[in-house]
Amino acid sequence: MTSLEASTGRRCHHAISPLHVCLYFAPEPEDELAALGLDRGAMAYLAGRAAPLGAVGAGTVTATFYNFNREHVQRYLPAAWGITTPQAVVAARLRGADGTLQRLLGKEVLTSREMSEAAELALRAAEACRPEARPLYAANADLPVPDEPHLALWHAATLLREHRGDGHLTALTIAGLSGIEALVLHNATGTAPTSALFMRTRGWTSRQWAAAREGLCERGLLDGADDLTAAGASLRADAEALTDRLDAGPYDHLGPAATARLTELGGGFAATLRAAGAFPAVHFGKG
Repeated sequence: MTSLEASTGRRCHHAISPLHVCLYFAPEPEDELAALGLDRGAMAYLAGRAAPLGAVGAGTVTATFYNFNREHVQRYLPAAWGITTPQAVVAARLRGADGTLQRLLGKEVLTSREMSEAAELALRAAEACRPEARPLYAANADLPVPDEPHLALWHAATLLREHRGDGHLTALTIAGLSGIEALVLHNATGTAPTSALFMRTRGWTSRQWAAAREGLCERGLLDGADDLTAAGASLRADAEALTDRLDAGPYDHLGPAATARLTELGGGFAATLRAAGAFPAVHFGKG
């Protein structure tokens, strides 16, 4: 791909990813997982996202999630698998996705021709995803495609998000960033979740966050005001460009016109999600 085409793939990813991400801010998935006996909060989140991998423990989850504190993860996994099974969690997650999208998008959108078209396009793109060195993508790809168009689109959005995400972790490793350092740099852009949300959900203490920030300042990637330096911005840009190259396959396979159409459709659905309050502003911004 040329750089222009690569950025086109990135825009498509950003357009459809909210269909997956909205679950992490919605009550329905957590309600479904709590009904299985899982604790709300960290246990429900970790078990819900890890379930396609099977009954894995803290080591596997810390490696594949990348930016979580292992001590935090091991408080909940593998303990969750003594309460319920990964198979039950996968089914509950799908029910939670259904409830979330029903509430946020509404029946008219979910039963529209545009929803069916978007699902078809996203699934076609996902046909070209590669499993090598992509454990979260590969685990989700083993799951069956739901029959309902909105859930088929949610499934495809999950595949495409985890495919890009797995590749992004390779880029972060090459950039020499630890998990917490990647979070601190991301937060410095002002477009990411707040440091408070990152620390709470990933299990980092304020002292650990401050140490990572100090280390990034010493490397010349952050300045004294916790803003990205030119070197920090360049490092992030290089990591995103490598992520684009690693994630080119789905959008090459789909082609320029179909990729543009999927971007248009996904962007419309994402706008509806945002208007419905799917992503509370309090959770986003620098600091």
